[in-house]
Amino acid sequence: MNDADAHRSASPACRTIDLSVAYRESAVLENVSIDVPQGVVMGIVGPNGAGKSTLLKAMLGLVQPLTGRAEFFGSTFEKARGRVGYMPQSSSVDWDYPATVFDAVLMGTYGGLGWIRRPGKEERSRAREALERTGIVDLASRQIGELSGGQRQRVFLARTLVQAPDLTIMDEPFQGVDAKSQHAILTVLHQLRAQGSTVVMVHHDLATVRDSCDYVTLLNRRVIASGPVAEAFTTEHLRTAYEASGGDTFLELPR
Repeated sequence: MNDADAHRSASPACRTIDLSVAYRESAVLENVSIDVPQGVVMGIVGPNGAGKSTLLKAMLGLVQPLTGRAEFFGSTFEKARGRVGYMPQSSSVDWDYPATVFDAVLMGTYGGLGWIRRPGKEERSRAREALERTGIVDLASRQIGELSGGQRQRVFLARTLVQAPDLTIMDEPFQGVDAKSQHAILTVLHQLRAQGSTVVMVHHDLATVRDSCDYVTLLNRRVIASGPVAEAFTTEHLRTAYEASGGDTFLELPR
């Protein structure tokens, strides 16, 4: 059995079933059903306003769906919470908060400690290892407000890694990053996949989808296509997704 067959035969890391979301009177997602196999990097791709970020938030219970549900490792998010890491968009964070890079990453261990325990030697060791994996150990004592966009994204990623999740959900991890940070983040994502972990991420750069992902979901309020990149990431599917938006202009895929 090859890797692709193994991914298909395993139970999904997460899935949505007929998930629909509306803001006021406007439908944002319509009956979205996707399966994300274990051990893959799945990219969520689509034009602006397609509902990509909303999909992640609805899966995690941050947005209330009208219909449908999400499952994580065959269970609810509440039951699987300890196995799931979430990296929101950088713009959603108050970067003026007075904390060092190390402290921000260490915060990722709080969820497993409960209300009474404080981070100890083990947690601090995990935080330093996450900084090393993301290539920012030299920034450990820097205030987070002093960081560049790419450095901030790597702090976010390190804070997620310190949780050691089986599934990492990321909202545009490459947004506003420099080439060095993009390479560092991509390396970590592929390391996670090699370790059997699963990554689901909103991705906006069509030219790098094949290098970044091995599964993809094309979304424009509804699912246009979802599956292995070779099957779902086609010019025909992309044209359907982007031309339906009436906004973003879709160009031919690079060869």
